[in-house]
Amino acid sequence: MSFLRSSACRNVDSVAKNPSAFINSVWARTADPSCALRHAPDNLVASLFGTLGAYALYEILKAVYEELTSPVRSLPGPRSSHWFYGNLKEIFEDEDSGLEEHWLEKYGRTMKFHRFFGQAQLLTTDTKAIHHFLSNNHIYEKSEATRIGLGRVVGPGILVVEGDVHKQQNPAFGAPQVRELTSIFVDTSIQLRDIWVAQAAQNDGVARVEVLSWLSKATLDIIGLAGFNYRINALGAESHDVPDPLAEAFDALFTSGTSFSLLRLFQSRVSVLRNIPTKQDKIMHAAQATMLRIGRQLLEESKREIAANGTFNTGRGRDLLTLLVRANTSKEIPADQRLSDEDVLAQVPTFLVAGHETSSTAVTWALFALTQNMAAQMRLREELLAVSTDTPTMDELNSLPYLECVVKETLRVHAPVTGTSRMAMRDDVVPLGTPVTDIHGTVHESLHIRKGQRILIPIISLNRDSAIWGPDAMEFIPERWEAGTPVSNTIPGVWGHMMTFLGGPRSCIGFRFSLVEIKALLFTLVRALEFELAVPIADMGKKGTAIVQRPIVLSDPAAGNQLPLLVRPVVR
Repeated sequence: MSFLRSSACRNVDSVAKNPSAFINSVWARTADPSCALRHAPDNLVASLFGTLGAYALYEILKAVYEELTSPVRSLPGPRSSHWFYGNLKEIFEDEDSGLEEHWLEKYGRTMKFHRFFGQAQLLTTDTKAIHHFLSNNHIYEKSEATRIGLGRVVGPGILVVEGDVHKQQNPAFGAPQVRELTSIFVDTSIQLRDIWVAQAAQNDGVARVEVLSWLSKATLDIIGLAGFNYRINALGAESHDVPDPLAEAFDALFTSGTSFSLLRLFQSRVSVLRNIPTKQDKIMHAAQATMLRIGRQLLEESKREIAANGTFNTGRGRDLLTLLVRANTSKEIPADQRLSDEDVLAQVPTFLVAGHETSSTAVTWALFALTQNMAAQMRLREELLAVSTDTPTMDELNSLPYLECVVKETLRVHAPVTGTSRMAMRDDVVPLGTPVTDIHGTVHESLHIRKGQRILIPIISLNRDSAIWGPDAMEFIPERWEAGTPVSNTIPGVWGHMMTFLGGPRSCIGFRFSLVEIKALLFTLVRALEFELAVPIADMGKKGTAIVQRPIVLSDPAAGNQLPLLVRPVVR
């Protein structure tokens, strides 16, 4: 027995250094029918389980010690309301309806709340601290669990990778590229407008339309053409017997990848559990395989056509995949910095998510907000009707001042992505713009952060901070963006003095694409149609997915996310 105890102690030391490798090796060996461990003496089996038990105890004691001595633990904040969920259940049920704002008002700009098993997580709207977190992306990265969760949906694309790999995968989303794509945005918007006008004509001039699903189809068509020069034709799917395989794959991937699963939660944190197959995994692997197959075809087409032209200044088109391939094969890029075909293909699901779900959700919230502020809807329509063309250019869209105000206010109040998280990769000291007083009465002008500490950056709470935006911060008022309205310039956002597209090196690289796409849809739809909420406002709620937050009808939760509106053609 003394041998077994000493053996277990030595194993604990090796397990602690590389637990995943040890556990996976044991799992793989014991799964083999010929494995000697299956036929080992009882003392060897006892040694194995003793090692695993000792390691589990080591990890528990380590976590308890780190939690009890964490500097974040002394920050003010709400009590944990559940032994397992901490405060997470309250946050999920609130759906960004004001709980975080209430906490921040009560406990201050820098506070803590509790995650699973009562672990303290930092929550702050201190703009100086947030600037530090976003600027030092070599210290503060997405946690492994977050990357695994996102990776299930988008694959190993730009939303998931970190460090030098992320820098290498930045494609060009500049104004010249987006200018070339604007006609795709406008043409698809006109197609959607004509569908809604036809539905109204068939229903005595007014139609009840579930706009979220239609906008989702429109933005899927847009990203198909703008992203890959691939015609999905989701808006015309009802006239086709066979649905598009890429659209089907994306729908399966997004639906399976964003549904909550307790097993999946544990799998993201315990590597050995990832070997347990699930029904969702099977669906997602099949969808990823379809995307990979189609992506390879599109990639080869882009490479062939670029090679045939013999130059990097011309090519088959303006789509983002072709631009990425063209930039990647440029003689100006050293060979060791070029992306492999696998790296390029990894961007296909990323383009679909980033260029599809977020934009459709933003326009959905804009139409909802305009039904609750009819004066704003009428004023916007007057501005749009003054434009002499149905097919504006990017520059014409960007020159419309009230459209700009409406888009900014929508993305402030109804940011599609409501928050983001980071994990400290090493110990650090974070400067604070507003000192914080801890539960012991000590005032801190900076905050010590330990390696492994999780930080929540509450995008929507900062966007609606009454200390910055005033007492009406929760209301949709586009006029606040007009000349002379005080807007804070301390928020470290890449656009609009807000956090919707984040800031720093990991800010959203596609924000110009998204903004022009949103403007094109609103220009075309609001110019031609009047919108009214089809259900009482008290029946409207919010429900988030793993990526975006969307509206839901409270009396019809089984229907999922939706926004039913009454749509009438404008009488000129």
